[in-house]
Amino acid sequence: MRVLTSILILLLCSCNHDYKTIKIKGSDTEVNLAVILAEQFYATNKQFSVAISGGGSGLGIAALLNGQADIANSSRPLSVAEESLFAARGITLRTIIFAVDATAFIVRKDFPLDSIDVPTLANLLSGRYSNWKPVTGKDMPVNIYGRQSNSGTHSFVSKKLNIEFSRNAKEMNGNAQIIQGVKMDVSGIGYVGAGYILHGKQEDRSIKVLKICERMGVPAVSPLDETAIADKKYYFQRPLYQFIPTTSWNKVSVFISFEKSPEGQKIIKESGYYIVNHK
Repeated sequence: MRVLTSILILLLCSCNHDYKTIKIKGSDTEVNLAVILAEQFYATNKQFSVAISGGGSGLGIAALLNGQADIANSSRPLSVAEESLFAARGITLRTIIFAVDATAFIVRKDFPLDSIDVPTLANLLSGRYSNWKPVTGKDMPVNIYGRQSNSGTHSFVSKKLNIEFSRNAKEMNGNAQIIQGVKMDVSGIGYVGAGYILHGKQEDRSIKVLKICERMGVPAVSPLDETAIADKKYYFQRPLYQFIPTTSWNKVSVFISFEKSPEGQKIIKESGYYIVNHK
């Protein structure tokens, strides 16, 4: 099994020529997938060096602004403020949507809940419910395990639920920390990328992925259900972005072409993400 931390650097060749070195930074949601794509890309493109790091969508976007990356992986679109910063610095970007992800909400395997509706989830994560009793009948405090505010996943969940997160929510560095926290907490709830669970985590029987019901009368849907995602029935699914400065395009275009190739699309799907129909 591949072990990843929230910051992962992968150097795939010793070549030091900058025009053959591709630096990818950003979303922890995408970092597992990015590593696998880079490994397979290098297998047939050994003249390139690929460096990958996570840390959050905001960090990747900031790295582009500072000239420290060629590709920013992001699980959210640019904010208006970020667009203004790029414009002010004269940086023109190309935007690629290279996969679709679903955010999974997790509890311990023995937690007395299998599905949850969106309004109840909003009450829990905002802190309006500080106890599980209205939801499960059990008198237990609600302990929230989430991402830091610069995370695209944090922003995505907040906007989809139309909430501000509870001040008591624990801000973790990445998916692995969230899963570990929930595994150890009988009253914990957290959110992670479904792709992270599907890739390399299936043997972990200590957590449960909750099905989500958007509203009363609508069936609950799992983020691990490929058919539901294809039909856009899961409430917390989203496109995954890559932002690329036009000055880096010539260097990275061969890597982007690999992502869109049948081999790249197969890797995306087998890693637990959902493919995009490229025109």
